[in-house]
Amino acid sequence: MMQAIRKRYFPALADYIRSGKEASLFHANELGKELYGINPEEIIAVHEECIQSLVANVDSEEAVRLYNRSFVFLMEIMVACRFRLPPDMSTEQKFTEMREMLFRSNRSFEMVKNKYENVLQHMDSGIALFDSDGILSFINVQMAKLLDIPRKTLIGCNIREILRHPQLTRSTKRTVLRLYKEMFLMHSRYYEFQHKDGKHLLVTVTYGDQLDGDFLFSVKDVSEYKQIEQTALQNDKLAMLGKIAAAIAHEIRNPLTSIRGFIQLLRPYLLEVGKEEYARIILTEIDRANDIIYEFLNSSKPSAPMKQLVSIDNLIKEAVLLTESEALMRNCEIKAEFYCSDLVSIDVKQVKQVILNIVKNALDAIEDVQAERRGLIDIITRSNGQYAEIIIKDNGKGMDKATMSRLFDPFFTTKQSGTGLGLSVSYRIIRNHNGTIRVDSQAGVGTEFIIYLPLAE
Repeated sequence: MMQAIRKRYFPALADYIRSGKEASLFHANELGKELYGINPEEIIAVHEECIQSLVANVDSEEAVRLYNRSFVFLMEIMVACRFRLPPDMSTEQKFTEMREMLFRSNRSFEMVKNKYENVLQHMDSGIALFDSDGILSFINVQMAKLLDIPRKTLIGCNIREILRHPQLTRSTKRTVLRLYKEMFLMHSRYYEFQHKDGKHLLVTVTYGDQLDGDFLFSVKDVSEYKQIEQTALQNDKLAMLGKIAAAIAHEIRNPLTSIRGFIQLLRPYLLEVGKEEYARIILTEIDRANDIIYEFLNSSKPSAPMKQLVSIDNLIKEAVLLTESEALMRNCEIKAEFYCSDLVSIDVKQVKQVILNIVKNALDAIEDVQAERRGLIDIITRSNGQYAEIIIKDNGKGMDKATMSRLFDPFFTTKQSGTGLGLSVSYRIIRNHNGTIRVDSQAGVGTEFIIYLPLAE
């Protein structure tokens, strides 16, 4: 029975929502008459199922609009299917029956309204509706959570009163002010910003004739999309680097080899005239150039990982042994904590290169603030059931957001003698192992790298 009702109900509702014309509402009236005698709860259940199908592939703003339009259709159905009375009833009986029908229909409508409002309240997007006078008439749970203010204290407030709310933090107040300028004064429909917890949020606004003068604000968490976008951008940069490397790296190496050979031949003659130091400097610089080219080639196309099953804890212990002597010379302490007993399938040489590179960067960052505090590098291993995590945390000079955003770019470096290829190579190596690297840093406090490597099956 329910399936038969749905087959007729769905196209009628879809037609009305698409066109919104009175002719479409006429179909609702005719359908309502045919549903006479059907339990209203069954009709409501069918309506809910149909509207959920219609809003499944639209954004939150469009979903709100479709829900609102569907109420009109449902009311027309309910009225039509409930007010068909037998002609032999007395006037008093008709009025009594109509009063009962109105009461039941109103109760049914309230039930649907509450159900849909509950859906809006618990959407993963934040929603706020301001009327044409700028008064907040509706706000859902997610939006109130973003503002960190109870909903009941916000309803009926205008922007000025919201900004003066005693529970509004200073950072949130600045964000609301920026949104007010962008959306109300400059009439922007989209605005993207980073929340205090690091999430990227996209704000969209719908206003004008679509909402009879009201303003609908929707806030969505687009952090995952930003991550995908940044990964795609990073891949493009690495692909470009590969093309450049393939074109010029070998051609540069060949003349350098010839120059190195001739300098070695000239070395005895330079020694005779007391200029042997020149030969040493030239050879050192040629070797440095060769090292840069080697990193360049490796960053564009690292060799395929030669994987073997190893304990991540043992790998870190070896890395600590290799770096602790240099750390001691720089008055820095390395502490290691091991909480991962699982195995990983990795190229030991490549992953060790990544760890040593990050630790070396940490030592350099600590050296810049050595006068302020003693250096400390914490290395922690742990497992989340799917990935082995390697956390490398230092108390060095840290980085600002601009530096962090370019950290894995080829040739980007903040060091005077750096090549800017170390972290680019590290990123590619970990990605070739189906893992990821994440970084968090605060200027003047320190930096934390987290390497994720999939556990062996």
